[in-house]
Amino acid sequence: MKHINQIKLTWISFFSYAFTGALIVITGMIMGDIANYFRLSVSEMSNIFTFLNAGILISIFLNSWLIDIISIKKQLIFGFLFSIVAILGIVLSSNILLFSINIFILGLVSGITMSIGTFIITYLYSGEKRGSQLLLTDSFFSMSGMIFPIISAYLLEKKFLWYWIYVFIGIIYFFIFVLTIKSQFPILEKKTKNNDEIKQFNINIILLSISALLYILGQLSFISWVPQYATEVIKINIKKTGTLVSSFWMAYMIGMWCFSFMIKFFNLERIFIFLTGISSILMYCFIYSKSYLALKYTIITLGFFSSAIYTIIITIASLETKKPSAKLINLILFFGTIGTLLTFVITSPIVAKKGLYATLIFSNILYIIVFFLSCIIFNNKKNKYYL
Repeated sequence: MKHINQIKLTWISFFSYAFTGALIVITGMIMGDIANYFRLSVSEMSNIFTFLNAGILISIFLNSWLIDIISIKKQLIFGFLFSIVAILGIVLSSNILLFSINIFILGLVSGITMSIGTFIITYLYSGEKRGSQLLLTDSFFSMSGMIFPIISAYLLEKKFLWYWIYVFIGIIYFFIFVLTIKSQFPILEKKTKNNDEIKQFNINIILLSISALLYILGQLSFISWVPQYATEVIKINIKKTGTLVSSFWMAYMIGMWCFSFMIKFFNLERIFIFLTGISSILMYCFIYSKSYLALKYTIITLGFFSSAIYTIIITIASLETKKPSAKLINLILFFGTIGTLLTFVITSPIVAKKGLYATLIFSNILYIIVFFLSCIIFNNKKNKYYL
């Protein structure tokens, strides 16, 4: 029974990342349709989706304390109820204000669910297996990034209104709800409240938080502007440009699966240094490549080798405590989400003033900084992990 319960909790974590991934990745697919529906420009509509990211950021921050007040099981049940309300609100939205409120609620639900999913994995598994399971969990984010754009394209092609995609996303949370009802969380809830003491506060926690922020900011700044860079600077047609982006995410997902097994045989800090270093070099090669084939193979390799970086950051941070710390895990997720929010805030002015080329160089610089931070973290590490 204990093993079956562990499997259920693990799948809750998998679906939590799939839910968040689906909400984020389908934005670009349905942005134009929503803008037309509410009679707004695409740029105005893109600003509305800041409410989604803001909801995720706020909920991850608040859940560090909320988890001590409301049990995980109750949070997931309430999350299901709020997701139903939000999705119905989106379907019935008659103006952009109502849509903004409901998309913000979905962001709140998503952030809380993802932070719970991450904590469950760090609680259930330890040592190298923890890193392996976190990689598998994170791969469900990328899997949604592959599946839901296809579903969105099919629904739009069949003349379904754009909001039906949110109904399909809601099905993911229905699976979470069913697993939650049938799972037991007693030990998990009890230990969450009392074991957040840091083993020995050190600079590594700060460096890991900064690394999470800079890595996510660098990754999203890069992949968000690759389409425009490829079409406007390299003069590649739109179909090949789409292939570049999809190839990146495909390689990213495959990389997570591979590293979930490979990571067991390597020291986490050393592989952190290797992956950040090789990813920085590959991004540099992409920026200076001029042919389509060179760009394609470089971005595929970059997606593969960079896939494990964020999860390794979370894993190293989680091992800074004797027992899993929800506050520490949420701290890393919080900084990573800040990186997401800052993506267009920082890069849009760079594109406007310096151009697309400078934006990709900026992303490369962020990766290089994360590489140097990984070296500092390795040199600062004086204590062995709690296994």
